[in-house]
Amino acid sequence: MSRIDGGPVGEGFDALFLAEWPRVVGIARRVLGSGVAAEDAAQEVFLAFYRRFGNALPERPGPWLYAAATHTALNVLRGERRRERREQLEGQKAQALLDPAGAVVAREAERELQCALRRMRPMNAAILALRYAGLRYQEIAQTLQIPVDQVGTRLRRAEIALRKEIGNASSERR
Repeated sequence: MSRIDGGPVGEGFDALFLAEWPRVVGIARRVLGSGVAAEDAAQEVFLAFYRRFGNALPERPGPWLYAAATHTALNVLRGERRRERREQLEGQKAQALLDPAGAVVAREAERELQCALRRMRPMNAAILALRYAGLRYQEIAQTLQIPVDQVGTRLRRAEIALRKEIGNASSERR
């Protein structure tokens, strides 16, 4: 039996971990764009889950895990944004190595998306992250604790807000 945070982990938690790890990492990866950062975020999510519930697993742990993955990843983005501001102010921002043109364009688009997600309302960013991580409307509704018949409308509004954020960022650079 493995141990986490100083206590034994029961078979229920182990099974939950194995079953949900890929989806939790996938949600975090959609927000963060990095596999390593996503795995770190997922690790935080499962530690928080275990600290909160221990071996007494809730009946439906998925929505809690998905919401926690989304919020944890968004918090990582926000933390990175604060760190980047500090580095810019201190003049310590490292120069990026030049990549082939296609990789640069893709990386810039990903960075623009992440910056736009940081500026959006948390609910809008969360619904986008969950949907594009592959969750169905029902799962999104459960995770965000909203009626399932509101998911489509909220998702559409979040996509419009995202396009607006990306457009605003593009026009600011000109």
